[in-house]
Amino acid sequence: MKNGFLFFFGLFFALALSWAGLVLGTNAQLGDLSPHYDDLEGKSFPERANGIAARGGLVYKDLGCASCHTQQVRRADYGADQARGWGDRQSVARDYVYQNPPMLGTSRTGPDLANYGSRAEAAGKSLAEVLADLYNGSEGMPAYRFLFETRKIVGEPSAKALAGVAPAGYELVPTERAETLAAYLLSLKQTYAFAEAAPYEADDSKEGANE
Repeated sequence: MKNGFLFFFGLFFALALSWAGLVLGTNAQLGDLSPHYDDLEGKSFPERANGIAARGGLVYKDLGCASCHTQQVRRADYGADQARGWGDRQSVARDYVYQNPPMLGTSRTGPDLANYGSRAEAAGKSLAEVLADLYNGSEGMPAYRFLFETRKIVGEPSAKALAGVAPAGYELVPTERAETLAAYLLSLKQTYAFAEAAPYEADDSKEGANE
């Protein structure tokens, strides 16, 4: 093919340029993003998940929860996420500075979980109730009963056992994976009012001055 070399070089250059713009450009904008320190609160946001919740994030990833749940609240004019009660503001890049990788999700077979912890707290939901949801399933979510074990009661019953589930003489106890997963879910809160999360409002006074 005539000028084949130039054609393939141009094609490679176009792909390289688009890759650089998408990947390197985004990294230049957001790669050094850091938590925001609030002087009034005396701490940084977002807060880093504690050890048990951080381990639960690995369980969340291992179980493929991101294939059915997202963790990104869209702004009001992009969907009904906020109207559904999934969050009071849109998610922004700073929300994910401690997540590696960010659990953005791929589909919404189930509800968005970016603020699951906030919703559970508002509803007065305890850790035991979250564990019961994992065992029984809820809102179309399958039951994750393999994260629990039924064992014979020897001596004092476990304080962690789910009530009213196991047969007489036995108890249903969550495994470490179940406990850490529940702790991770309860840690999910995107509630701090980052400046970049505020809705954009056009300055009508400037538009009027330019007319």
